[in-house]
Amino acid sequence: MHAKTVLVITAPGQGAQAPGFLLPWLDVPGVAERLGTWSELAGADLIRCGTTASADEIKDTAVAQPLLVAAALATAEALLGALPASGSGLAAAGHSVGELAAGAIAGAASPEDAVRLVAVRGRAMAGAAAAQPTGMTAVLGGDEATVLASVEAHGLTAANVNGAGQIVAAGTMEQLAAFAADPPAGARLRPLPVAGAFHTVHMAPAVADLSMAASDVTVSDPRIVLLSNRDGAIVSYGPDWLARIIAQVAAPVRWDACMRTMAVQALKTPDDLDTARTLLAEHSDARTSGPATSPTWRRHP
Repeated sequence: MHAKTVLVITAPGQGAQAPGFLLPWLDVPGVAERLGTWSELAGADLIRCGTTASADEIKDTAVAQPLLVAAALATAEALLGALPASGSGLAAAGHSVGELAAGAIAGAASPEDAVRLVAVRGRAMAGAAAAQPTGMTAVLGGDEATVLASVEAHGLTAANVNGAGQIVAAGTMEQLAAFAADPPAGARLRPLPVAGAFHTVHMAPAVADLSMAASDVTVSDPRIVLLSNRDGAIVSYGPDWLARIIAQVAAPVRWDACMRTMAVQALKTPDDLDTARTLLAEHSDARTSGPATSPTWRRHP
């Protein structure tokens, strides 16, 4: 039995933004107009934030999250021609906040609802982070089981399990300080410049806010394969996707589970569009209509 090639569109999480990163995308037809419309829903000038705003300004959780989701949606639309995507040869996944973009790309929610929800998410998580001094520390290297045991022993949460020897521990600043004084054997620690302990119990207030905002969102079953950060599973039922999106604010990101079965073509600037389109053309079923299915995966070089 031959394995089936599935091309995966991935949307990045917070921290992927950089000053001016949207500037070259404004020359792509339709991008500026879409960002202008989504700015009203986000309550922020996304074009200015993605072009002339400073690094400090776009580091703000309430700004970074809608900026990244809108950027992911605009670039996916430039690649595919329309959202949601369709085709048995496509899949979508997102890291952390990128899950909202992935869901809209797959058709689980409209791009407009995704932008509206991410604006609430960003503000709510920023507010939760301000309630108590918390943070996150990347743990690089070391034996995974040993690292996870040490994280738990210090009362921390493995908020991101990213694979390739990277785990992000999150909790109070006191817990992180004790962890730094007693690091796991063979691991290097790197404090992250984030506002708080995302994807932990400290974000519970944000879950409540997002749940309220999501109550009037219309969801549909995904039109392409859609992966979940919770466990790397394929989500085929729209309401299940939305429930996962809400709970995931205070739950760990298991990106390692997603990465076990996919490979990614980077789409960071318009210069990458031709390469990505070539991949789509090489797998013509990625542009034909059809329901989301559970494929047999193989890595694409």
